[in-house]
Amino acid sequence: MMNKTQLIGNLVSDVEFKQSASGTGVARLRLAVRRNFKNQQNEYDADFINCVAFGKTAEMLNQYFKKGSKIAVDGRIQTGSYENKQGQRVYTTDVVIENFYFIESRQANNQQSFDNPFGEFDGQSVDIAPDNLPF
Repeated sequence: MMNKTQLIGNLVSDVEFKQSASGTGVARLRLAVRRNFKNQQNEYDADFINCVAFGKTAEMLNQYFKKGSKIAVDGRIQTGSYENKQGQRVYTTDVVIENFYFIESRQANNQQSFDNPFGEFDGQSVDIAPDNLPF
């Protein structure tokens, strides 16, 4: 069995970063992912996908991406549920990010404070999954 998804999109808002009770970084973000076909108005619609990342991946997402940033992610779909304040069961679906890749250069993304330790974008994706970090 396999649970794998790949997305390319733009962040709808800044990364929401928090520390869990155990000190693990948790990043939540929402990606706008353009559909591959046009609607009746001859425009592309988008899907808005909730994503979550943990640990070093979460920390790096928080450090390098902001609202409007273009990013590629791969991960797995995870469903869950919780009871809200009104006592109703709410069902959730998130993509748990396992790897992410820079899609744009600093100039294209207009992030003047972007300090990319991997150098300028050369048209290749950069895999910065925690297992591939040099430290």
